[in-house]
Amino acid sequence: MKYLHTMVRVSDIEQSLDFYCNKLGLKEVNRYESEEGRFTLVFLSAPNNEEAQVELTYNWDSEDYDEGRNFGHLAYSVTNIYETCQHLLDSGVVINRPPRDGRMAFVRSPDNISIELLQDGEALPEREPWISMKNTGNW
Repeated sequence: MKYLHTMVRVSDIEQSLDFYCNKLGLKEVNRYESEEGRFTLVFLSAPNNEEAQVELTYNWDSEDYDEGRNFGHLAYSVTNIYETCQHLLDSGVVINRPPRDGRMAFVRSPDNISIELLQDGEALPEREPWISMKNTGNW
């Protein structure tokens, strides 16, 4: 067996692509549109890691989706948790669970899908402003 992808339903494909690609740094690797089925599938991966993909499913007909909390989360390792979180913060993304421990943080997509960010290797030394930041919302 081989892991292929995780599917996430999205309500606004452009807003979601902005989040996942422009802010989080994923790359689009494939796209499939179905006129008959009235949906678009966009497959994303982390740079240099096309083995693990996220499939964004956009249904053309309007639907309301729950916050996805029962989904769990997507998890990505990052080379520097502080730099990644600062980039996301500067891009207007709320850091729901700041990396106070130098190892783990959580953010949410525009459709409220939890994204876990984990420091690759050992945790970085704790530092401000992250140590003092409080949790915001849910993750």
